[in-house]
Amino acid sequence: MCFGFFGIQFGFALQNANVSRIFQSLGASIDDLPILWLAAPVTGLLVQPVIGYFSDRTWGRLGRRRPYFLYGAILSTLALLVMPNSPYLWVAAGTLWVLDASINITMEPFRALVGDMLPDRQRAFGFALQSLFIGAGAVIASALPWMLANWFAIEDEVRFAFYAGAVVFLGAVLWTIVRTREYSPQELAAFAGPQDASHSHQGLLSIVHDILHMPRVMRQLALVQFLSWFALFAMWIYTTAAVTSHHYGTTDATSAAFNEGANWVGVLFATYNGFAALAALAIPALAAWLGRKGAHLVNLCLGGLGLISFAFIDDPRMLLVSMVGVGIAWASILSLPYAMLSGALPAQKMGVYMGIFNFFIVIPQILAASVLGAMVRVWFDGVTLYALVAGGVLMILAGVAALRVDDDT
Repeated sequence: MCFGFFGIQFGFALQNANVSRIFQSLGASIDDLPILWLAAPVTGLLVQPVIGYFSDRTWGRLGRRRPYFLYGAILSTLALLVMPNSPYLWVAAGTLWVLDASINITMEPFRALVGDMLPDRQRAFGFALQSLFIGAGAVIASALPWMLANWFAIEDEVRFAFYAGAVVFLGAVLWTIVRTREYSPQELAAFAGPQDASHSHQGLLSIVHDILHMPRVMRQLALVQFLSWFALFAMWIYTTAAVTSHHYGTTDATSAAFNEGANWVGVLFATYNGFAALAALAIPALAAWLGRKGAHLVNLCLGGLGLISFAFIDDPRMLLVSMVGVGIAWASILSLPYAMLSGALPAQKMGVYMGIFNFFIVIPQILAASVLGAMVRVWFDGVTLYALVAGGVLMILAGVAALRVDDDT
């Protein structure tokens, strides 16, 4: 039931590593990139809670969550086929909106499926297994254009990488659909016992109340998440432009040097995802030694230094070392804030508060998409490399902010 995440992450990784490249090849300026990327956080903010709401209330021939797996996978597959063939910039931008919305349609019910299908004692293992498939998919998909160009001498490597991604996405999700039998609402009710439905008709008022009265730890983590995800979004948007201009000496998106540099960025993204998978195994031990907020400080500082080091490294091959720190930070961002948060939440409101916590991921990305272009143009004189340095500084500040969190573990 977790294998479908391999395909989902294949789509996300191809998007993260190659969309800026596609935009630039269609004539987008550096200033335009953040606004064009706005689709990702906005669709996540809107689609995930809506799909989660409806999938909670669905039951049919395919079950509860699997209809959304299927519909989202079909739409995602079509978008992956269209994206590298976009004839105009506006077509590529619109396709990104469709792609990101479709991936979110598929992904949100996948996370809920683990809660549906596993007893409490097995859920940690279930989410860990999802993380394993996420890492594997990201490593392969991020490096795929480079592999196609260097191992198979395929010149149109990006287009064929997206074609392969479409096949893997649909195939992996179909495997989960076919191989997983969901428990019916009656069976789930029998397992869980009677549920309190007194709040079921409060809807938006209940959510607003919970936002206004969120636990203190969540408010403290908000700043940590805001700074961390702003830094990550700067990295996803500007790494291709920074590496191709600074390390490969070109801004011409049609040149061989640009394509070589952009392919190398895919390898760098694969590297940080691979190191994140390895770091996830060590983070529990580090947290036991330093405490969770101390471990998060160390990990984010390593990630920040990794991004800052881009400005001091001339050999693009040495950027692999930089991505070790980024991978460690990425693994920490995906785990330790949630570990600190979960202990401070009332069990009966775990779901709604986890959804609200997602705001602190999406809102900084929306803000980054709105202001990064102006920052690079006005503050950094158009030098995209400095956007990565700024991201590194913000990541270190996020680690410092983690020390303010009331977490004794």
